[in-house]
Amino acid sequence: MQVVARPSVPALVPFISSIGYFEGRFAHARERALPTGGAQLLVNLDANVLHSYRLDGSAQVTHGAAVQTASSVPAVIDPAEQRSVLWVAFHPGGGYPFFRAPRDELIALDEFWGRDGAVLRERVLAEPTPLARIRLLERALLQRAVRPLDPDPAVRFAASVLRRGDPVAQVSDALGWTSRRLLRRFADQVGLPPKRYARVSRFQRLLGSLTGDVDWARCAVEHGFHDQAHLIHDFRAFSGLSPTGYRPRSGSDLNHVPISTIARA
Repeated sequence: MQVVARPSVPALVPFISSIGYFEGRFAHARERALPTGGAQLLVNLDANVLHSYRLDGSAQVTHGAAVQTASSVPAVIDPAEQRSVLWVAFHPGGGYPFFRAPRDELIALDEFWGRDGAVLRERVLAEPTPLARIRLLERALLQRAVRPLDPDPAVRFAASVLRRGDPVAQVSDALGWTSRRLLRRFADQVGLPPKRYARVSRFQRLLGSLTGDVDWARCAVEHGFHDQAHLIHDFRAFSGLSPTGYRPRSGSDLNHVPISTIARA
């Protein structure tokens, strides 16, 4: 079962790209989650735990409600923790009104919201339907906002044009800002420096363009890489894989790459 909804509260629309509930099982034991440039709030309703593993084997472990801040590196996750999960996917910078001090890691929600974060999972579980759980999570976000729900138009503009491939220098010129001012404002709200966000965005555009037999040299030219070697370098940096080793979970889950196919009980 999967239920994906748009925010029902107009004040949340500028900050949330999707909010939803998923229930099911996967036929693999681990998978790589690739960076998107955005943050997520995750609530594991199957068990009160969430794990995130780096490619070097180090791990982060939190309670079942946590925030995955914007990242530029892949993580290894356990699909068993997605058997029943509620999530919020934020637009770039969309988590800024709700969570202080974004860092590139998985952070337990109670570190931001105190007791309200600690009991959110139990409150969600008490709701009778997926949609009721989604709406409760919306109300919790509204109640726990730590900054005004006023989108920063400059940061929204910068994220939008960087996402489509405009150079960082061109963005700062369009805003009438120095590169240092753009760096500070963007990194503070989005959680990534603009140049790194631009690289992640280019990687995401590349993934979305891959179909059939791929001419990697042509892809490099079309997506603004210096050459094929540059494309391969960034592909490894953001996925931990070579381009030819990339096998996503499905055509609609381009950022989830199974590592093994051991069925989970």
